[in-house]
Amino acid sequence: MTSDYSPIHTPALTTRLPNVGTTIFTVMSALAAQTGAVNLGQGFPDFDCDPALVDAVHRAMRAGHNQYPPMTGVPALRQAVAAKMQALYGLACNADTDVTVTAGATQAILTAILAVVHPGDEVIVLEPCYDSYVPNIELAGGVVVRVPLTPGTFRPDFDAIAAAITPRTRALLINSPHNPSGQVWSEADMRRLEAMLTPTDVLLISDEVYEHMVYDGQLHQSVARFPALAARAFIISSFGKTYHVTGWKVGTVVAPAALTAEFRKVHQFNVFTVNTPMQHGLAAYMADPAPYLELPAFYQRKRDLFRAGLAQTRFRLLPGQGTYFQCAGIEELAVPERDLPEGEFCQWLTREIGVAAIPLSAFYGNGFDQKVIRFCFAKKDETLQAALDKLARL
Repeated sequence: MTSDYSPIHTPALTTRLPNVGTTIFTVMSALAAQTGAVNLGQGFPDFDCDPALVDAVHRAMRAGHNQYPPMTGVPALRQAVAAKMQALYGLACNADTDVTVTAGATQAILTAILAVVHPGDEVIVLEPCYDSYVPNIELAGGVVVRVPLTPGTFRPDFDAIAAAITPRTRALLINSPHNPSGQVWSEADMRRLEAMLTPTDVLLISDEVYEHMVYDGQLHQSVARFPALAARAFIISSFGKTYHVTGWKVGTVVAPAALTAEFRKVHQFNVFTVNTPMQHGLAAYMADPAPYLELPAFYQRKRDLFRAGLAQTRFRLLPGQGTYFQCAGIEELAVPERDLPEGEFCQWLTREIGVAAIPLSAFYGNGFDQKVIRFCFAKKDETLQAALDKLARL
């Protein structure tokens, strides 16, 4: 008997993100796993979080906190975040109207963009930048305006940023401490930004997920410290980065009530709410500020260990003021592969030397190649030493 139905058919789609493929982080992590290389590519720790944090989540589960929490986030966690913003940055924010718990910082950035960017609106990004920014803007129908950070130093070029602002500019995305470069914006930078934006209606989306990874006695210059900036900003933070639990995917957005109201309109329909017991556990754990206050010293020791090892090689060390990333130039290495494009060099480094890294060119829309690669030092000391032993061959 023959079927009256036509052959099975999957309709063709017109992609909404024609320039997007598999991220470089996924590619390099897969290659590291395939080859057994030491993975200093993707930005996540290879050590456990504080057992006390896990215990706090277990207690929340056993206490019955396993159903939907409020859409905006568990009240105790929002209150803890508001108290931290006041204590660290002097920002008086209302836990009920100004703080939202998100499914990680990546969701927070997407939601902020979808909430405020209309088709045709321009959004300025400073390259190199995290790889989710541009697709998020494109999904909202916005127009991406790329302004490069100063090559070599990765300092903000305020003249170039100011020149990029037009009547169609809806938002500016900034990131300090900066991924991938490790650069940290100074108070003078923030004052310059404040003066530049004050005459405009440009919104600010401030990616501050590495806020507690600032070294050498510097202070993190959060947008929250500057009232004229905070009044126009979505300030995005990450519990995953701060507490070594990147797989939990829990973050926060702090914004003025009017901006938060629009943010929550989108949030309630793309996520609605976030893992309940983890929110309760994080709220209890935040009662002690020591874990995040001690984080700069914890990671600075790892940074210094890794930098000291790299200094014994022919890699050119770039400044590492913040984050848990270290960038290094490859142009002086004593191997012919130094002349490869950054992406090909990282593939070779992973396969032949046994250490995975990320090319900085992956953070530029045009693939700008400056012979610089990024390592992640959020690893056990023995992991870092194993990588350094291999890199010593170069």
